[in-house]
Amino acid sequence: MQGEHDIFEPMQHSSRYIEAAVDQMSSLTGIGRKTALRLVLELVKRDASRVELFAKSFTDLKEHIQFCSECHNLADESLCSVCKDQNRDRSLVCVVEDIRDVMAIESTQHYRGMYHVLGGRISPMDGVGPDDLSFDSLFRRVSSYGEGLELILGLSATMEGDTSSFYIYQKVKEFPVKLSTIARGIGVGTELEYADEITLGRSIMNRTPFELSLSRP
Repeated sequence: MQGEHDIFEPMQHSSRYIEAAVDQMSSLTGIGRKTALRLVLELVKRDASRVELFAKSFTDLKEHIQFCSECHNLADESLCSVCKDQNRDRSLVCVVEDIRDVMAIESTQHYRGMYHVLGGRISPMDGVGPDDLSFDSLFRRVSSYGEGLELILGLSATMEGDTSSFYIYQKVKEFPVKLSTIARGIGVGTELEYADEITLGRSIMNRTPFELSLSRP
């Protein structure tokens, strides 16, 4: 069976503008040329004013979106909505790999603490080391908080995720901070963003001390 890319090679569109739009749309991760063509044709049918609003939303996104100076989540200002919320529990910081993990956890409505987005996980095979991620700002948060802080290690159940968790453990073990990890209701090798909301919510609520779940030195 032919895939999306095979069907539309070579391109046989009647308009170079459609072809250019399909090229740009299919450059997005996960969008094949067949899907891109369908989306482009949908835009063609829309009123010009709606297409302008559509395009403006993306130019505004690139112009105004930034990373939170505290937790590295996406934000419209220097602080994200979570860090600005005075009703959040600042004694809890859930450490995650990706902004999509924050969105997944927030959708459960079971967690009212703070976050810290690493921007990935330690993976020597991919050339990603600790200096490439936001560990330094995490450790500054830990050192400045004092007693009573709990770090919830919400990293993926993979070797790279475990390596990143152990690196954090080694760096903060001298501080008065509690380390816990989400319960393994999340399957081994699973990314948080793909877990269903009920399982993810229960995994956070039933988190366990990190020392008890440590599987390797």
